[in-house]
Amino acid sequence: MITLTTERLRLRPWTLDDVDFLFDMYSRWEVQRFIGRDPLVMTDRAEAIERAERLSSMEHPVHGIWAITELETGHPHGALLLKDLPASGSDHPLPPSGETEIGWHLHPDAWGRGYATEAATRVLQHAFDSGLDRVLAVTHPQNTASQRVALRIGMSDLGITEEYYNVTCSLFGIDRPVS
Repeated sequence: MITLTTERLRLRPWTLDDVDFLFDMYSRWEVQRFIGRDPLVMTDRAEAIERAERLSSMEHPVHGIWAITELETGHPHGALLLKDLPASGSDHPLPPSGETEIGWHLHPDAWGRGYATEAATRVLQHAFDSGLDRVLAVTHPQNTASQRVALRIGMSDLGITEEYYNVTCSLFGIDRPVS
């Protein structure tokens, strides 16, 4: 997975050095409350170790789940993902929909600073430069903060859907700009 940079941020692969941050971020209800059908907080550091191992082993030429870090200090702020969007269904794991999803999870200390918008804008550029034609975002219908990020990065509100993740979600999309 490649490292991406912006004016203030470095989006880099996760490492085992990120375990404490992952545990801190994903053990918070305010971070987890809008993620998935039955949100759960991380309660055991072993879960963070497993997640760090899984994230650090990801290799894909375009997709990734990046650690959002401060460019100058390396301080972590959250996660930015670009991945296959699972369709709704009865299979486990859920089947791929053929669509690509962008999403963000930020530590509460990083909220309101524009990091999600800045990181997502850079990852969208990477996605389109790599040949993707369309990227979607799904949010919990009450997650207005993430919906504002989706709109700020140029996505269109496509309404409410139940096509993904077996949940009702607000759907946003953006097509690759014509050059």
